[in-house]
Amino acid sequence: MARIDDTATAAAARFVWTAGSLVDQRRMAYFLGTGSADAVRDAVLAHAAEGGGFAFALEPDVKGPEPQPISAMAALEVLDEAGRLDAGTGAAVCGWLARHTAPDGGVPDLLESIAAYPHPPWVQPPPQDRGGLLTTARTAGILRRNGIEHEWVEGAAAFCRDRIDALETSHPYEVFSIAAFLGSEPDRVWAERAAKRIGDLVRSAGLVLLDPERPEGHESPPGYAPGEHHLACDFAPEPGSAGAAWFSTAEMTAALDFRAREQREDGGWPIHYRRWHPGIEQQARPGFTLAALRTLRAWEGTA
Repeated sequence: MARIDDTATAAAARFVWTAGSLVDQRRMAYFLGTGSADAVRDAVLAHAAEGGGFAFALEPDVKGPEPQPISAMAALEVLDEAGRLDAGTGAAVCGWLARHTAPDGGVPDLLESIAAYPHPPWVQPPPQDRGGLLTTARTAGILRRNGIEHEWVEGAAAFCRDRIDALETSHPYEVFSIAAFLGSEPDRVWAERAAKRIGDLVRSAGLVLLDPERPEGHESPPGYAPGEHHLACDFAPEPGSAGAAWFSTAEMTAALDFRAREQREDGGWPIHYRRWHPGIEQQARPGFTLAALRTLRAWEGTA
């Protein structure tokens, strides 16, 4: 039996039609096959800021008109999903990122301008003289996967390789970005060796909840909300993901079955991270719902 049937998909669509932003609704229409990739692209580009960056709450936790690196990453993810990351948009984003890149070749996840607008109280601008692997790795990975050639990508890739080689500790969202980067790495010998080491770290550090039916005693990573757990399918949202080799078929099956059962009565999937404003859950859940649908569809018939 499929984990998402027509009834579950229709319920998820109703939820997104009710609570989703323009980008969410365009993405849902594209997922259902009733909307176009160009419409997704146009909705994302409505969040473009001056100079090649992105802003205006495209990433639900990042508010205001000031573009942020993590918002550029969010824009590229959706454009990649729709197959509409073209050379012009890619070059503009790279140019904007280059203006905010630290001397080590990476870009900070957030700029100091985040402090002027509503944001989670526990989020502070990181040091601006060093790059963040979370944003740099995923952004560079998406750009490379779409064939975007720019000197920023080359420098960012070198930064990521150095940081990954030196990595001793990490956290789930950073690992998601590392996996995206490794999937785009042309040096497959290095990438596979690095992926094996990162996968061992994920398991040994307890970054993944392997038995979602028994979360008792599994501690959330430092800085994460109590009960904020990540499943095997979060690290490998499709069978071709670099993280797919980190888990057995049984582990991935358990994760996917649990993710399917997480669908709520209103048709949407929950968020598990800390809420800092009453509106955040409504704003973020449509994106989580789309991610769940895409993951379950990608793994259908495989695990």
